[in-house]
Amino acid sequence: MTDYEKLYQADENVCGAPFPEFIAFFEQDRAPLLVLDLGCGQGRDALMIARQGHQVVGVDIAQTGVAQMLATAQKEGLAIEGVVQDLRHYTPDRLFDVVVLDRMLHMLKQEPERMALLSTAMSAVKPGGYLLIADTPSNKSLITNTIENDGQWQPHLVKKNTLFYKRTT
Repeated sequence: MTDYEKLYQADENVCGAPFPEFIAFFEQDRAPLLVLDLGCGQGRDALMIARQGHQVVGVDIAQTGVAQMLATAQKEGLAIEGVVQDLRHYTPDRLFDVVVLDRMLHMLKQEPERMALLSTAMSAVKPGGYLLIADTPSNKSLITNTIENDGQWQPHLVKKNTLFYKRTT
C-alpha cells in the first residue's frame, strides 16, 4: 500500500482545494475541453474541471483516490473517467485539449522518470492545446528548458510554481 493510499483512506480531501491559477484557467469561457489529469489523486483538479463542463480523464496509481474521485463524479453527474495506473508506465490513448500535471513531477525521485513523464504529458497535447504544470521551484528549469527546447510551445503563464504552455504546432 502506498503512502497516498493510507492518506486518502484517512482523509477524503487530503490535498485541499485546487490552486487559484488552475481555477482561473478553467473558469474562462471555453468550449467543452477534453482534459487529462496525470496524478489526479482524489480528483482535486479533475472534479473542479468537470464542474466547469469539461470531460476529464484522471490517472493515478492510488486506487483509493481514483475510486473517491469517481464516486463524487457519479453523485454529481460529472464526465470523469478514472484510470488506476502508475504514471511511469502510462501511455495516453488519445490527444487532449489540456494536460494537467499538478505537483506530480517532484514525486518522481529520478530525473529520467520526471523527463519521461513530462515527455508523455507534452506528447498528449493537441496542437493549440495547453500543458498546465504546478511543481516545486527546484524543477522549474528542467521543465522550462525541456518545453522551450522542443520548439512547439509558447508560454501562457509563468510563475514561481506554475507553468502553463500552449502548444503551437
